[in-house]
Amino acid sequence: MALSNTGKRVKIKLRIRKRIKGTAEKPRLSVFRSNTQIYVQAIDDVNRVTLASASSKEKEIASATGKKSEVATLVGKRLAAVCKDKGIENVVFDRSGYRYHGRVKSLADGAREGGLKF
Repeated sequence: MALSNTGKRVKIKLRIRKRIKGTAEKPRLSVFRSNTQIYVQAIDDVNRVTLASASSKEKEIASATGKKSEVATLVGKRLAAVCKDKGIENVVFDRSGYRYHGRVKSLADGAREGGLKF
């Protein structure tokens, strides 16, 4: 039985999660991408706590017009600003099984522009 695209992504996601762990000093940046929105969280896996989050549904970002990849860049910059306020500079990037191109790459580039180090 063949897996759907979602099933393949989940298998890849689990394979990635075996190797990547976030801590309070170096949290994991987890990305979720839907057809219209993009969400990102900085997660401390040791204490099972979300330290910071940003999404394309936030007021400042939702009012911005442009392509989805441009909005993803804004989300990355927003998350970087929130992390900077909380004293987080280093992170581990978790693409959650998505290919590293398009919106996922734009989000990562925006987070780097905001000052986060991967």
